[in-house]
Amino acid sequence: MMDALIAAWNATSALEWVSVAFGIAYIVLATRENIWCWPAALIGTTTAIILFWDVSLLMESALNVYYLVMALYGWYQWRYGSKDHSTLAIQRWQTHQHLIAIAVILVLTLASGFGLERFTQADFPFIDSFTTWAAVFTTWMVARKVLENWLYWVVIDAVSVWLFWQKELYLYALLFVAYTIIAVFGYREWRSRYHHAAN
Repeated sequence: MMDALIAAWNATSALEWVSVAFGIAYIVLATRENIWCWPAALIGTTTAIILFWDVSLLMESALNVYYLVMALYGWYQWRYGSKDHSTLAIQRWQTHQHLIAIAVILVLTLASGFGLERFTQADFPFIDSFTTWAAVFTTWMVARKVLENWLYWVVIDAVSVWLFWQKELYLYALLFVAYTIIAVFGYREWRSRYHHAAN
């Protein structure tokens, strides 16, 4: 097992290294509520589009096209997204908003999962669909600075660890282990900032 991991590590492409490096930069900057997370996301997602397409994770590749758009949207929202077009503040969602989001994610997961299973050669169509649709919603939550986005990411990232490990994208799997841990700290940091701003 260890020999296989070392061999896979040595075989990791430059593209994956670049994508992982900028992915780490994105999430670390996001936890600090630093607007430069969005340019980092732009670079990381461009490389990820190619990487995931090459290993037949079609929904993950499509997701990163969406991330490209959201990197631009997120930068604008963080800078001008408040009602008076000033810097956007951290906000919280009500329970009913979360229930709606979760229901929509599950419906879209089933719909695209069945479609991928029937009409494509995509691997793990339902898991791939879940991580994709959940990330679509959660990235929008980050762009709008919804505090609970970090809790969504804990679930998404943990599932992604398993998915990438199965596809032998070991560096990405390790990246998402780090993402899962960082998401916990991101939630604590944003919650602290939210309560500090409210007082």
